[in-house]
Amino acid sequence: MRTLLLLALITFSEATIGVFVKLTDGRIPIQTLTFYAMAFAATFLFIARALATRQWPRFPAGNVKDTAIIGVLIAAQGSAFNFAMSLVPIANAVIFWSIAPFFVFIFSAIFLGEKARKSYILIFAIALAGIALANPLGGGHMLGNFVALATGAIYAAMVTYMRYEGKTETGNDIAWSLLVAALSLSPFLLIVGPGQVATTIAHPALGVELPVMLWAAGLGIVSTGFAYFGISIVLKSIDANVYALVDVIVSPVIASIFGYLIFAEVPGRGIIYGGALLLAAGFWLTREMSRGRENQAVHPCQRV
Repeated sequence: MRTLLLLALITFSEATIGVFVKLTDGRIPIQTLTFYAMAFAATFLFIARALATRQWPRFPAGNVKDTAIIGVLIAAQGSAFNFAMSLVPIANAVIFWSIAPFFVFIFSAIFLGEKARKSYILIFAIALAGIALANPLGGGHMLGNFVALATGAIYAAMVTYMRYEGKTETGNDIAWSLLVAALSLSPFLLIVGPGQVATTIAHPALGVELPVMLWAAGLGIVSTGFAYFGISIVLKSIDANVYALVDVIVSPVIASIFGYLIFAEVPGRGIIYGGALLLAAGFWLTREMSRGRENQAVHPCQRV
């Protein structure tokens, strides 16, 4: 029961990414916003790990290269996904990101030599039908839709790299990877500026004005730091492939619901029907690829 509750909280926290990005109202450049998010997430994870284990996370001296590469990929993925969220409705971003399992299969076939099964033909046909219905070229959101697709590709590259190196997502190493992500994005403070971090944004529905930095902190602590910390705990109780199956289907649905409830974003029929096919196909493909791979690293999580 405790594991299921934590899994639900993780899923909800991941689904808040688009909410926090949109609540900043464009007051902080996306690259800088992602830097703040990574910095807050790394700080949260270091402190949470220290409190949980009663010792400061050790430096991964024997794993510096992998930690750095994963950190750079997290930074690239987070920046792309946040940029997509700033351009399109939340449903669009999460639906087109859900193509990630197909990129994982393609990269695994190319770089890991994994062979396709006959069932993949039907799965890919369903996915193509979903893309056709969702129509990334239509609706005035072409750029954002394609950025979301690119985010899925970056995420898949990270998953494939971790599987190639036989790495698992430990709370210790991921804290350092998030720090690398923040450091790699820090030059944007000078390139595009720190943003209007001292300003407040009025929220008539709440009857208050809140600082924009609050939402940046939420993006880092709630959507990223807590999610990674929770995953490092929940994966001790359930198989990583089971978590991946839940995440690939549930988180996008919850994120889309948040978009509707908070921002009154109503997805078009094409996005709804096409997205349903994409999510179903992604779930099926993830399940097929996880067979016989119970002890291998899967799912370094998170769009941010």
